[in-house]
Amino acid sequence: MTFEMDRRLLLKAGAFGLAALSTPGVAQLLTARGFTHGLASGEPSARSVLLWTRYVGSGDSKLRCEVSADEAFGRIVGGGDVTAAAEHDHCAKLVVEGLTPDRWYYYRFVAPDGTISEVGRTRTLPEGDTKRFGIGLFSCSNMPFGWFNAYGHAAARDDLDLMVHVGDYLYEYGPGRYPAKALAGRDFLPANEMVALADYRLRYASYRADPDLRRLHQRFPMIAQWDDHEFTNDSWKDGAENHQPDSEGDWGQRKATAERVYREWMPVSDKRYDSYQIGSLATLFRPETRITGRMKQLDLKEALAGRGDLDKAFAEFRDGPWSAKDRTLMGAEQEAWLEQGIARSAKAGTRWQILAQQIVMGELRIPEKVADWIPAGAPEGSRRTLMGMVAASKAGLPYNMDAWDGYPAARERLLRAAQASGSNLVVLSGDSHNAWGNDLLADGRPAGVEYAGHGVTSPGFETYLPAVPPADFAEAMRETNPGLAFSDTSRRGYVSLQVTPAEVKGEWHFVGTIAERTTRGVTSNGLNVRWGERRFAAA
Repeated sequence: MTFEMDRRLLLKAGAFGLAALSTPGVAQLLTARGFTHGLASGEPSARSVLLWTRYVGSGDSKLRCEVSADEAFGRIVGGGDVTAAAEHDHCAKLVVEGLTPDRWYYYRFVAPDGTISEVGRTRTLPEGDTKRFGIGLFSCSNMPFGWFNAYGHAAARDDLDLMVHVGDYLYEYGPGRYPAKALAGRDFLPANEMVALADYRLRYASYRADPDLRRLHQRFPMIAQWDDHEFTNDSWKDGAENHQPDSEGDWGQRKATAERVYREWMPVSDKRYDSYQIGSLATLFRPETRITGRMKQLDLKEALAGRGDLDKAFAEFRDGPWSAKDRTLMGAEQEAWLEQGIARSAKAGTRWQILAQQIVMGELRIPEKVADWIPAGAPEGSRRTLMGMVAASKAGLPYNMDAWDGYPAARERLLRAAQASGSNLVVLSGDSHNAWGNDLLADGRPAGVEYAGHGVTSPGFETYLPAVPPADFAEAMRETNPGLAFSDTSRRGYVSLQVTPAEVKGEWHFVGTIAERTTRGVTSNGLNVRWGERRFAAA
């Protein structure tokens, strides 16, 4: 890997001290030139695909892109010229059109001096009658927690056609905060929370240097959407839990910076939300639930502060702010776009309507027995968090106000619209770090299913209740939440789907470890949904 960061980033990195350069991969981020981070492709249609690379020269560099029907590049079928501009951190993107549907293609870039990049593989979406399509689902990849073995495992598969990343592709925190100490070999730049333009760019450079993420991008097209950590924790349209205006500046500026760098470094277009047609088989919708129209998350602790009669306070919160009809995650314009798109897809005879979005949609409350499971020596912060979750559950409230659970009226509108359209809704989610399979209900009737993916590395409930057997916690969660068909709250990995006209077969894949780089020891659990049933098939 060879590239050279611009002078501003070098000066910033120099301020970190020599310790920041202790890891060879991180040190190389400051010294190399040329094609620095491999290749990536994304947002395919039946006849086009977006291609990405990064090339660092002495300034702006004009690159030639070549797309071939064969890996030896014996038959060039498309391509074009594109500039890797210093203004955009030397990243280059172009959309290649005029391709044939349902085909694998190979692509590469050629630098001004004749240097050739590595070869990437991508594919177009099918058109017309489609019998099968494979999708990989990822979220929550916090580098210092461990190795991206989920990416490595998926990259080696031959039965997947498209990767979907629903957010938390990276994390904003500086060293020493979540996690308190990075796993050896998983250091990153900058050595502070990413706030400024140079910070965000360095963090993407660190993550995209990971060999397994690089390989995943090299072999498959990706449809990606940010969640909160690409900005900062628990973002909403007008702020974020982890943004302090007094010390970190204007939220609007930080939000714009984060979005700019995401678009520089990711194989994505400038559309905040979009849809993709997978032949007759499925329409895949990619909404934006974080910064376009999301209202501020409710804070139950804040609502209860200073209240003497807690039962009354809980009831007023539940029946008032939490149930408010005007609360929205996407905003009215995007809600209408999504509901109309689902209806059009179903009316056109498309078999499945797949909603790839960021946060868990199913209703989840914490079992009250968790109060008895908290160990005597638990950190006070963890104890307060868990007891707050239990208190909310007793009042009929969910534990996570940042998920769809914090916006129940918006969820109800969407699920009722899905029912009214006669769609077969399959929701893909991330964010929670845990694996959930949810039957989605509205008015007590099936509206669709949800495959909520566990984190690539980010930890789940096992960090709060380390002494409780994961199987016991999973059983208690299912007893408390009638729509919950599957859960695993202790292992990391990814989800894959095999979509056919008759059914969707989904599997949660659990890596054996993230403490070392290996794809050995992967295990899986699956749930299927048959067309027309809109709920998971009985085991």
